[in-house]
Amino acid sequence: MKKDEESGGMWCLVMFDLPVGTKSERREATQFRNLLLDMGYMMVQFSIYVRYTPTQSGNRSTVRMIKEHLPAGGKVRVLHISDRQWANSLRFYNQHVETKSETPEVCTLF
Repeated sequence: MKKDEESGGMWCLVMFDLPVGTKSERREATQFRNLLLDMGYMMVQFSIYVRYTPTQSGNRSTVRMIKEHLPAGGKVRVLHISDRQWANSLRFYNQHVETKSETPEVCTLF
């Protein structure tokens, strides 16, 4: 990782496929999505959630929590990218380029 990426914020993407064939599987999938929301993630697409953190070290506990709560038969991929990479990503909605900024405000408590 480059020095400038270490000093900037990081985005943690959680991408997943979860079984939803039975009522109990759907309930577990909903609980997993709610866990991500409770952890401060926002839904980007139905099975892709993202959270901004000022440093990558803040994402270590996230990975541990995801591993502990992954429903049986679920597939999850966790990807960390720099704030610059996230800002440079192309986003389309209804065949039009989406240009609004997605960087959330970060509040620091002492």
